[in-house]
Amino acid sequence: MTISNIKPTEKELEILQVLWQQGAVAVKDVHEALGGEESNGYTTILKLMQIMHEKGLVTRQKSGKLHLYEAVITQESTQKQMLDKIINTVFQGSAAQLVMSALGNQKSSKEELDLIKKYLEKLEGGE
Repeated sequence: MTISNIKPTEKELEILQVLWQQGAVAVKDVHEALGGEESNGYTTILKLMQIMHEKGLVTRQKSGKLHLYEAVITQESTQKQMLDKIINTVFQGSAAQLVMSALGNQKSSKEELDLIKKYLEKLEGGE
């Protein structure tokens, strides 16, 4: 199985968010970033990160007494992969339906709408 075929679970995505923001970190750092004992037990995070290592989502290196974990997949490639899946499965392959649904469900700021307009102009060759 190639990395591009691996679909992170919701919990794995939460862990990946921490790794993308902080780089190589120990389980303790991920545990704290995810709210500590309030939301996730340390051993649960440790087990998830071990599974992610087995899947090839993260690397693990020993640093003194600690194991440091780092994301193998990038945030951008993960977003693209998941977005492609949503477009194909939920919106029957229509990126336009996805965009219209996203814009209809959330109130966009003027700045966000300006960015979207500029992006559309760029796609149309307006720049």
